[in-house]
Amino acid sequence: MAKHSKKTENLWSTPAAEILRATDDTEVENIDFSQTPGFFGKKADGQELLAERGEVLSALQEKLYANGRTGDLRSVLLVLQGMDTAGKGGMVRHVIGMVDPQGVDLASFGVPTKEEREHHYLWRIRNALPRGGRIGVFDRSHYEDVLVVAVHELVPRQVWESRFDEINAFEKELVDAGTVVVKVALFVSPEEQRARLQERLDRPDKHWKYNPADVTERGFLPQYRTAYQRVIDRTNTDYAPWYVIPADRKWYSRLAVTELLIDALEKLDLDWPAADFDVEVEKKRLAES
Repeated sequence: MAKHSKKTENLWSTPAAEILRATDDTEVENIDFSQTPGFFGKKADGQELLAERGEVLSALQEKLYANGRTGDLRSVLLVLQGMDTAGKGGMVRHVIGMVDPQGVDLASFGVPTKEEREHHYLWRIRNALPRGGRIGVFDRSHYEDVLVVAVHELVPRQVWESRFDEINAFEKELVDAGTVVVKVALFVSPEEQRARLQERLDRPDKHWKYNPADVTERGFLPQYRTAYQRVIDRTNTDYAPWYVIPADRKWYSRLAVTELLIDALEKLDLDWPAADFDVEVEKKRLAES
């Protein structure tokens, strides 16, 4: 469990890694998108705490990166899933943006390219896995191949149905190799999604973010809920659990993911790597130089 500052303990009734973890009773249909599970502070409290916890996250990430520079192959992989406007891009900017970018491996998975379609669906995922000592971030992921593919019937059911076992085996392989997998499902309400899309239309500086297909996808919201429920039911494992985050309040979802990353990094029990040179000799040489 992540160590918390006094302020964190005062504002979280239950740690994020505990209260947001999916269980056998998790029902997508019953998510209250505007709630802040486990956190009873206000928006201003959350924003202030995010800055504080960002410093903790940054320090832990530096330790991870330092160990990677000395050959440690361990890493953390943050998987972000959610429909458009759920906050995946903002998560990268406002959470991952708090750490040193040289220690981050970021990959975004959209519609497969011609080359990617010629390979197994996990091929492009394997090529983007984080290197040792890095935090890897997947903006969308291998789960597109059991979500979008299923909703739009892009391949027969027997094809995507078999992928759940493949994905579980793939993630077990990652964990056994030293990667902590943090899978986050961000859920935004239809009303909030409409408001965010409207903002993209109203503001010229956000037109580049608008995709007409996003409005089309709104017509498939019931099918996506069913698909996400199936994903959580079939791939929520002890070694790579899902964390379900209501995302109508961006400040909360960003704070929650920050706490999840801190928890993941602290589980690695990192220390600074030992010097591979004689420190006292080097001090003397430096003084004499």
